[in-house]
Order: sequence, then structure tokens, then C-alpha cells
Amino acid sequence: MELQKMNGHIRDDGFDGVDAMTEHEEFLPHKDGVKKEVHFTDFEGKTSFGMSVFNLSNAIMGSGILGLAFAMANTGVIVFVVLLTCIAVMSAYSIHLLLKSAGVVGIRAYEQLGNRAFGRSGQVLAACVITIHNIGTTSTYLYIVKSELPLVIQAFLGKQASTGEWFLDGNYLIIIVSALVIFPLALWRHLGYLGYTSGFSLTCMVFFLIAVIYKKFDIPCPLPDHNTTAAPHPTSRVNVTCEPQLFTCNSETAYTIPILAFAFVCHPEVLPIYTELRNATRRRMQCVANVSILAMFVMYLLTAIFGYLTFYTAVEAELLHTYSKVDIMILCVRLAVLIAVTLTVPVVLFPIRKALLQIFFPDKPFHWARHILIALSVVFSVNLLVVFVPSIKDIFGVIGATSAPSLIFILPAIFYIRIVPEEQESIKSRPKIQAVCFAALGFIFMITSLSFIIIGWATGRSPRGGGH
Repeated sequence: MELQKMNGHIRDDGFDGVDAMTEHEEFLPHKDGVKKEVHFTDFEGKTSFGMSVFNLSNAIMGSGILGLAFAMANTGVIVFVVLLTCIAVMSAYSIHLLLKSAGVVGIRAYEQLGNRAFGRSGQVLAACVITIHNIGTTSTYLYIVKSELPLVIQAFLGKQASTGEWFLDGNYLIIIVSALVIFPLALWRHLGYLGYTSGFSLTCMVFFLIAVIYKKFDIPCPLPDHNTTAAPHPTSRVNVTCEPQLFTCNSETAYTIPILAFAFVCHPEVLPIYTELRNATRRRMQCVANVSILAMFVMYLLTAIFGYLTFYTAVEAELLHTYSKVDIMILCVRLAVLIAVTLTVPVVLFPIRKALLQIFFPDKPFHWARHILIALSVVFSVNLLVVFVPSIKDIFGVIGATSAPSLIFILPAIFYIRIVPEEQESIKSRPKIQAVCFAALGFIFMITSLSFIIIGWATGRSPRGGGH
């Protein structure tokens, strides 16, 4: 009944009425003299613009930032900048499609857009893609905790190597971090409350960026060995030069596009953040998205440039591992990255819980027991995945090549094509033709990326890094 009312309103006023909404208009118009109702959620949006930017930026920013210098080393500076710019612009455009579709039908849930476009199967498809993608993303975050936290503790204790203590075992440490930090934060009912932790997480990554820039002028090239005068630097490669390459193509180049695409995925978090935004309008939320993407674009670009110009072709798939000399700054940087990725996990878990609720409990009212049980199940499952998956690169490659193009290109485009009525925009109209091309680009990207990954596995040359 509610959808019929909304569709009726659209036919009367036209699709352009959604575009023309001003900052102070309600998301759905209501009659004069009728008490304003709260739509799509059981509370008024109370999250400020700044906190919304923090949350969305934190959702964008992730462990993929550690692989961007490696991506630049295997594409060249110019190709990397072009690719990064294109992915950022396309991410903003796909968010535009999502918000426009949400404005047409009055829905602010990704899964419900799938239901509106394709019925129950569309709802389940959207929920499954979001769940798989965010579980993969969370796994990469915890894998970093698993690999880096033991090294930080070891350095603090002055140990040259692990001596087998339990507190230097990454598997035990991720369980402890999950129980003491991630799970309690994941219990927050509303995403807006995580704005403060998101702000602190971004501050940690700004410190990481400052350290990368400083190290560019602190580490000479060619790379010296920090331990002996005879042995080569542990990251040395044959024919390492100290000149930046503008264009490069090698066996690792194919894996850089999934790295970049995965680095800008924030789409599962867009509509939940939109729901909780104070004075929410489509234009205001698009502004939140644009500011967040621009901020992360600048951070990504600076990290990639200065990381690459520090080590050139000797840069490793994870930038922190390339700094062989563990001084106090690198130690603090590792700790800052650990804090940042840990505080990002609860933001990424929020859409997973919402997707599972949409699949299994679509008509059930909120209940704390269900809320806690789902959070516990997700955290437990991700911990099992991180403990038993030996390499982060497989997660990065496969998830980045499948769920990332689905969330950035395919689903927003096909939802837009299906949801916007033919009477308002025919399939031959310019916006829908653009959406069709956008979806086709997503399929091409997915097939191409998966093909390169399968070929890599078959030849024993699997990807060396990347991811969100």
C-alpha cells in the first residue's frame, strides 16, 4: 500500500520532482496540516554531517591503502592516477544511482531496493553480495591485526624473534581484540554512534600518511641494508632503479584494478548512513559521499606516490613490510594502522547484520537477543576465516573481483533501470543508457579480473596484494 502511494505520487509529480528537492524539504512530501511522520526508520536522523562523513570515510578507507604503492609500482604513475581517478568518479556516480533510486520509491535500504526491483530474489541477492563483501573486508582487517600486532608487541618487548609465547600468537590476539573491542562496538544499535571512533580511526591513518611522507625524505635510494654492509636489503629486486616509471606493464599489473576497485567500496554503508543523517535529503547525502570520496582519494594518492617514491620497484604488496628498519616511528605507525582497522570493523559489520535481518527476519521488530546473537555469530565466523585462511591475497583478489564490481557497477545500475518508471525515463533515455553501460562495464571488469586470477593460480603466480 505504501509503495502504491509513493508510485502514485511519482506519476503525478514526475521524476524531476525528486531532483528538485531542496535541502530543507522532507524526503517524502506530506500534506499540509498533517503531522509529520518518520519514514523508513523508527527514529529521526540525528547524525550530523561531519559524523556522517567520518563514518563513510572510515567505510571507504581500509587495508587497501597498504597496497596502493605496490599497485603504482606495477602500473606506472600516470596509469595509476588515471585508474584511481576513474574508480573514484565511478564510485560517486554509482552512489548517485543508489540515492536516486531510493528517492523514487522512498526506500533507504539496499536490500529493499533489490526487493523493489526484482522481488524477493533481488532482496536476497543484494543481501548476499553485501554479506560476502563485508565479511571479506572484515577478514582483511583482522588479518592485518593477526600479522602486525605480534610484531608490535615483540618490538615493545625488545625481542628479536618470537619465542612462542601466547601473547605473540596472532590467532590468540585477534580473538582477544574481537572480544574486547570489536564485539562491544558492534553492539551499538545505530551507526551514528560510531562517528567518534571513525574520526579517531581516520586520525590514525592521517598519522600513517604523515609518516610515509616523512620516510620518503629519510630513506635514501638505492636502499641500504640496515643490518649488515654485505647482505642486500630484504626487499631488493633485480634492476631496482631510483627513477619513477610513468608506464609499466608486468605480470602483476592485472591485479591492480581489483585493488583499486576494492579500495573505494562503501556502498553497503551509504543507505544506513543516509537513514541516520540529520535533515536528510538526497542532495545532502550525495554531498557527504562526495566529500568522503574526495578525502580518501587525496589520502590514497599521497600514500601511493610517497610510498612508491621511497622504494620504487622494491615496494612490497603491503607497504609496512617494506620498512625493514623498525624504528620508533614505524612502530607507532604500525600501532596506528592497527587501531584504525580495528575501529573500522564495527562500521563494516553494521550492513552485514542489517542484511541478515532482511533475509531471515524481514518483518520482525527489533529485539536485543537477536541483535546480540547476530553480532556474535558474524564476529565468530570472521575470526574462524582469518585463523584458517593462510594468505590475505586470496581474499583480496577473489572478493575484489566479484563483490566490488557488483556493489559499485552492477547492482546500482540495474536497480536504477528497474526502479525508475518507463513513463518517467524510457530505456532509450540518456540516464538509462548510461546505467546500462555502467552495468556492462561492471560485468566486463568482473570477468576480466576473475580470468586473470584463475590464470595466476593455474600458473602458480597468484596476486601479491590489494584489497579494501
